[in-house]
Amino acid sequence: MDIFLSFQLLAAALITGVLYALISLGLNLIYGTMRLLNVAHGDLVMIGAYVAFMAFSLFNVGPLVSMFGAAVICGGLGWLAYRSIFQRMLSNSLLLTRLEENSLLLFFGISVIIQNLVILFFTADRQGYQYLSEIIEIGDVRLTTARLVVLIVGSVISIAAVLYLRFSMFGLAMNALIQNRDASAVVGINVDRVQMSSLVIGFGITGLAGALISVMEPITPVMGFPYTMSAFVIIILGGLGNIWGGFLAGLLLGFLEIFGIAATGPEWRSVLVYGIFIAILIFRPQGLLGSGKAAR
Repeated sequence: MDIFLSFQLLAAALITGVLYALISLGLNLIYGTMRLLNVAHGDLVMIGAYVAFMAFSLFNVGPLVSMFGAAVICGGLGWLAYRSIFQRMLSNSLLLTRLEENSLLLFFGISVIIQNLVILFFTADRQGYQYLSEIIEIGDVRLTTARLVVLIVGSVISIAAVLYLRFSMFGLAMNALIQNRDASAVVGINVDRVQMSSLVIGFGITGLAGALISVMEPITPVMGFPYTMSAFVIIILGGLGNIWGGFLAGLLLGFLEIFGIAATGPEWRSVLVYGIFIAILIFRPQGLLGSGKAAR
């Protein structure tokens, strides 16, 4: 019982949950607006982490600055992917009927290419750097300065993004597209522009999250897959297209994972995450916080 009253674990759960919420936000936008199964989502986390690592190693630029560069680079990759591949798929009625299956295969291929390119240029060895490694004590909680900064910055960016997408005109257009693509076009929403922006923003936010993650753990070319699966669990848990629900689901998964591992052991992580994933699909496929299935 003492495990569940630990403020140290509570802090770790908050940090993990905020990062999960930030990562899943990008996937929620991409799948919600376009029905693209981005199984390479975690590789964007990895790219963002390597951008931060290279910026610090070569130019002594900290991740609080380079995270914006990571967002721009990953957002640029999103723009390139949309213009070169997905714009045609989304405008072709024949390809649109098999969009999810085709996007799954495409992103799987993209994931393999990205991982092998990174291995080619950086090797498969673990990389890392020290940044703000001083220990801060807040009551019974001991954190490195970097982890505290990640918690604050990640929370601010996550909440700002959620509020923007919930209340801005662009966010309203995006939510309309998530609910019904055809009706959105009828009422004058520029579907092509919203789709492209969703991919760019989704990729960019995920790359930014990767830069923050790089200060807390070693980075490798294959580090992305667990983040991909966690992001899928979160958007199912929070309800497809429910931006605020996805944020809360990210926090919830962070708590379940950290406290679950503390109560069982690190070898049970995959069992916990995939168990939640399967249970939600079986018993409440619209998500714990979702109100129903979005129309298309």
